[in-house]
Amino acid sequence: MRFVIPLVIFAVIAAFLYSGLGRDPTEVPSPLIGKPAPEFTLPTLAAPEQQFSTSQMKGRVWLLNIWATWCAACRVEHPLLVELGRSGRVEIVGLNYKDNDTSAKQWLAELGDPYITTAVDTDGRVGIDWGFYGAPETFVIDKEGVVRLKHIGPVSPEDLATKILPLVDELQETS
Repeated sequence: MRFVIPLVIFAVIAAFLYSGLGRDPTEVPSPLIGKPAPEFTLPTLAAPEQQFSTSQMKGRVWLLNIWATWCAACRVEHPLLVELGRSGRVEIVGLNYKDNDTSAKQWLAELGDPYITTAVDTDGRVGIDWGFYGAPETFVIDKEGVVRLKHIGPVSPEDLATKILPLVDELQETS
């Protein structure tokens, strides 16, 4: 009897660990899904005297991409975002997270700028409001300003083709 309780506790812990290993790390549930996107107003990277606010995007389906120059995975997904931005299929807003403005401007100049604007989250407070885990993260927001999808990690061509763009198309068709 003295070994039964520790054995049961070990079995329960092992079951939880095993079930966690089979999960996709990019599929972390977000409490924001189906809720209004957190409002923010921040200076823009290109013109710090100008402000960007999420309210400017009402009536449009858009993506919010949280990125930083210090983020290696951001560099991996960036060419795909540049291609998507050039296609005009959906507007992408960048949220530059805890970064150096000069480095961020240089990065976009060298690698291309897929964003209609980039807001600067110097202290990281907006990222926290959005439930940010780590760069990059991409959100799909509908015309009513409701978060419909959160993608953690670099967006791949498969993610774009199977999850993000079909949802964007569906949301753009609805009025």
